[in-house]
Amino acid sequence: MFGRPGSIQLARIFGIRVGVDVSWFVVLFILIFFLSTQFRQTMDSSDGTAYVTAVISALLLFASIVVHELGHAFAARRNGITVTGITISPLGGFAMLSRESRSPREELEVAAAGPFATLLVIVVCVALDLLIVGPGKFLHAAVLSDDVAITPTLLTLSWLVTMNAIVLLFNLIPAYPLDGGRIVRGLVWAVTGDRNRGARVAARLGQGFALVLLGLGLWALISWDAIIGLWCLFVGVTIGGSARAMLAQSAFAERLDEVRVADVMDEEPVGIPQDLTAEQALDDYFLRYRWPWFPVVDADGRFVGVVSEEFVRDAVERERPTTPVRELTRTEDVEQLTVGEEQSLRSLLEADGLRTLGAIMAVDAAGVLRGVVTAGRLRRALQSAVAMRP
Repeated sequence: MFGRPGSIQLARIFGIRVGVDVSWFVVLFILIFFLSTQFRQTMDSSDGTAYVTAVISALLLFASIVVHELGHAFAARRNGITVTGITISPLGGFAMLSRESRSPREELEVAAAGPFATLLVIVVCVALDLLIVGPGKFLHAAVLSDDVAITPTLLTLSWLVTMNAIVLLFNLIPAYPLDGGRIVRGLVWAVTGDRNRGARVAARLGQGFALVLLGLGLWALISWDAIIGLWCLFVGVTIGGSARAMLAQSAFAERLDEVRVADVMDEEPVGIPQDLTAEQALDDYFLRYRWPWFPVVDADGRFVGVVSEEFVRDAVERERPTTPVRELTRTEDVEQLTVGEEQSLRSLLEADGLRTLGAIMAVDAAGVLRGVVTAGRLRRALQSAVAMRP
């Protein structure tokens, strides 16, 4: 779903930071208060039993939202996207990813993984319900009928089935930033081959759904239920804002697609030949240019990796000055550190090398090093693109 990135950390699950927005605690207490009253009437129990059942049910609901976001997170990891954390807010959850999807398949897999995880939660709760009351009385239990004795466990499971079904259906609405909207973006992208068109379609649907929620909220606020009305208004404003931001991002992305990497790169890159000795590399490159690292090229000028001053200096100081640079070169991240010179400027924004190295190597179709784009050059290019926006 959606939320704000700032949060208070609660736990780490499989290395993923899970936090909550401060306002989540307020909503949690309000939910427990209302549930305890309703549960006491449903079970005809004491205040203490109803309160404990309400606390457990509310916490399990938020846990199921974490499961939903973990679905997104695991799918993102499977596609090579780093997950920096998960934030749970009163409106749902937000998995913070290091980058956007690079293909329709990635987009669809990551978007659909959350609803699939919620569906699994529903299946587990229904299975436990069936074990407790049996298939003959399951429907009675699901609607909390008097024909079935309502125990705290049965009440919690049945309530979780209902709430997760609502979460699932709401998330599948084809409106950005809901998961259904992201699925629409991926489908349009796959059919047209245009990511920006997919983003525009999903954002327009999001704006339309936001108007529906705002209208429903005003109607509920005036003549039906004030709490539901306020919720619809708040969610409508949030969805509308996210949709407008996506439209603006799509327009900016189109501007970036018009600029090539070759237009912003340094066309005279300094590369160290891989057969050069460590002593020569230290004297002729590191001590001369005072850079912490250099790209390394083979005899044909093809980029083969990056060598740092630390490794070269260490080889010289350990009395191995004739060690060839190729033995000191980091070669495992070559694909992450390169981008085609004819690719768009947006490709640079998605390149991992800018985050890890602060620069990216521009190569031609044969892998020959043609230029270097530093973070500073990219920043100036982005500033120019912003200034040119209509």
